[in-house]
Amino acid sequence: MSRRLFEYLFVELSVSIGTRIPRYALWLRLHDGGWNPEALKPADVLAFCDGPMESFLADRGFALSPRAQSRLRRSLAKFDPSRPLPHEILERWSRSE
Repeated sequence: MSRRLFEYLFVELSVSIGTRIPRYALWLRLHDGGWNPEALKPADVLAFCDGPMESFLADRGFALSPRAQSRLRRSLAKFDPSRPLPHEILERWSRSE
């Protein structure tokens, strides 16, 4: 799945918070948690959401309501590697101009 799931997690988490979170800090937290950010599996991302995500956000002064956490978790669970992500579509469009 390469890095696509990490990118999806980064974007969805940033949108949920309402501001861009530090990408490298997220990568490090995943790596320190025993996950390989370059080869995340859906179960890895959901385990991160159910565990260290809350402390990762709190360390940066952010928090998600239970409803927002649930919405984020549902969105991440629906990730389909066979479908292009919105930013991939936009990149493709910008190259064709």
